[in-house]
Amino acid sequence: MEEIPSRKSLGEFLRSRRERLTPEEAGLISYGQRRTSGLRREEVAQLAHIGTSWYTSLEQGRSVNPSEDVLNNIAMALQLTEDERRHLHLLARPVQQETIEDQQLITGLEQMIRALEPNPAFVLGRCWDLLFWNRAAEFVFRFPSFSSHMQSRPNYMRHFLTDDKLGAGKKDWEAKSQIMIARFRADYGHFPNDPGFKALIEEFMQTSRLFRESWPLHDVQVVTDCHKRWYDPRTGEMEFEHVTLQPPTHPDLKIMIYTAGADTASRLQSLISSTSGH
Repeated sequence: MEEIPSRKSLGEFLRSRRERLTPEEAGLISYGQRRTSGLRREEVAQLAHIGTSWYTSLEQGRSVNPSEDVLNNIAMALQLTEDERRHLHLLARPVQQETIEDQQLITGLEQMIRALEPNPAFVLGRCWDLLFWNRAAEFVFRFPSFSSHMQSRPNYMRHFLTDDKLGAGKKDWEAKSQIMIARFRADYGHFPNDPGFKALIEEFMQTSRLFRESWPLHDVQVVTDCHKRWYDPRTGEMEFEHVTLQPPTHPDLKIMIYTAGADTASRLQSLISSTSGH
C-alpha cells in the first residue's frame, strides 16, 4: 500500500523533535549508556501519558487518529513551539482544501497590488507560485516584469533559492534562507498530500544544497508581521513593515505587503518613475 505523505511527514517530524530533546531537558533521569540520541519513544509516551505502542504507531506512519488532547500532550512532552504544535496538528489531521477559482477576487487582488506602489506587494498561491506582483516588488525582490499574459508564473521558493543576486553581499543570507525554508515547510503542512508541493520538494532537494541540508531538520516557522531591513546596491538600505494577509474564503492565498518607510518609499518611487517607459 502506498504511504500517505502526511503520515510519513508526521512520523519524520515527531522523530526529529524527539531526537533533539535530551532526558535532562525533559526532566527525566538518564540511566546507563543510550543507543539513541534524544528521548526514547517510551519516554515520550510516558511524558505524554499515552501508550508506547500507540505513540510508535504515530512515528511509523500507521493509520491512527489522535485526538486534539493527545496531540497537545505530545506537543508538551516534546516541548514544541507554538508553530511546531500547529504543524503537528496539521500533519496528524490534514484538511482537504480545494482550489476555487474566483475571478472577482483575482481581479480585485490584482488591482490592489498595483495600487500599493511604491510599497512592494505580491500574492502567493498554494505552492508559493507568484500570482501577482507590482513594480516595487520587481525592484526589491528582483522578480521578472509582470504580465497577465505570462504562460507560467515563477515560483517564489525557486526564485529565492536560485537567484544569486538576492543574497549577494548579505552576511546573514544563509540564516534567512533557513527561515524561508522553515516557512515553506509550515505551509506544506497545510497541504501534505498536494502533488505540486511534492514535486517542488523533490526538485529543490536535487538543485539546492541549502534546501537539501535544511529540509530534513523539519524546522517550521509561520510568517509573522515584523519590521524588515533589505539591502540592494541600486537603492541602498531599505526599511519595511511587513504584513501577511489571507482572504478568509481562500486560505491557500497569501498577500504579502511591505509598507516602505518614507525614505525607502521615495527612492523606490524614483526608480519606478525612471523606468516607467521601459
